[in-house]
Amino acid sequence: MTLEPRQLNDADRDILNFMREEGERVNPSYVAEETGHSRPYVSQRLKRLKEHNHVRQPHRGLWELVEDPREMNDE
Repeated sequence: MTLEPRQLNDADRDILNFMREEGERVNPSYVAEETGHSRPYVSQRLKRLKEHNHVRQPHRGLWELVEDPREMNDE
């Protein structure tokens, strides 16, 4: 089940924006540094996005955007 845009918080939107800007592959430390959110909180939000199949973790410490929920629900 995918998330709807209204289910995203500010951190989710910051993370998704950053992933789009950085080529869709990021690590939590870099996201935290660039967005101002703590690394543990970024990791928590990435795990939530993963539960809903919006991101995946191809390798430990590396996260990849699969589908931006903001775009999926604009149709």
